[in-house]
Amino acid sequence: MEKIIGIGNALVDILVRLEDDVLLEQVGLPKGGMTLIDEARQKELRTCMAELSMEQATGGSAGNSMLALARLGGNAGFVGKVGRDALGKFYADNCKKVGIEARLLECNLATGVANTFISPDGERTFGTCLGAAATMQASDITPQLFEGVSMAHIEGYLVQNHDLMEAICQMAMEQSVQLSLDLASYNVVAADLPFFQHLVQDYIDIVFANEEEAAAFTGKRDPLEALREIAAYKCLAVVKLGSKGASARLGREEVVVPARKVPVVDTTAAGDFFAGGFLYALNRGASLKDCLSCGALLSEHIIGVVGTRLSDETWKQIKVLCSKFNVQ
Repeated sequence: MEKIIGIGNALVDILVRLEDDVLLEQVGLPKGGMTLIDEARQKELRTCMAELSMEQATGGSAGNSMLALARLGGNAGFVGKVGRDALGKFYADNCKKVGIEARLLECNLATGVANTFISPDGERTFGTCLGAAATMQASDITPQLFEGVSMAHIEGYLVQNHDLMEAICQMAMEQSVQLSLDLASYNVVAADLPFFQHLVQDYIDIVFANEEEAAAFTGKRDPLEALREIAAYKCLAVVKLGSKGASARLGREEVVVPARKVPVVDTTAAGDFFAGGFLYALNRGASLKDCLSCGALLSEHIIGVVGTRLSDETWKQIKVLCSKFNVQ
């Protein structure tokens, strides 16, 4: 199987389950969004979280997608930047454990942290202190990072560094590497729309978005209208429809698959796991319908647990189910 790498912020998730959304209001984090915070605000958040039960896991959007890809048996890699600290070692060790070839850059800043607040309805809100991840620069992007790679899956959060994104996209083109972009978060898209449009127009082969991100990118509230507008950029467009399923369009082919009703515990990484499943199936020659079904299957499982940890037995079951989608 050809190698797919994720490129994004190497973050450690600190997961907190909330009894209500009062804390979000107190700390000024918009529910369902991703807000970047500095070291001072990170300390304030940790003080507010001190009395709450917390879990720790590797995170970051592209990293989560590669986790899903690797656990399915795919050839996954990851490029990101961590600190020379305990959390950086935790990140590298976990990549090795799950089968991700981590091409990690290092610096002396602390490894980035994503404070992940899980509301009672399963919605998650991020207060992210990028730390070392924020220091990844255009000069870090070398041909060696793309050796043996057929596709790079980029998280949209990196768009806040225009030079870095340009360097990734241009290097990928020089190395004949296909590019997949996850739009990441509606507020990030809205804040930098012209640059997102430039990337999709000039570089990107596959675009992943949820309904809110698709609306922010296109201005279309109807998700299928948004899907068609994204596909008009001559890319494979994928719009996730939440409880209504998922959709994809390539050229004149358009497919929608429904979603099964499953209990929602935590939506953290649901979109990331969807992308990992979709790319796994796509890389193995599956149809658009089967790619969507494989992505949806992973989303259904990950929203039933807190964080991104599924048991080995669950992964075995998922692989059996994937075989029914003509994903061998």
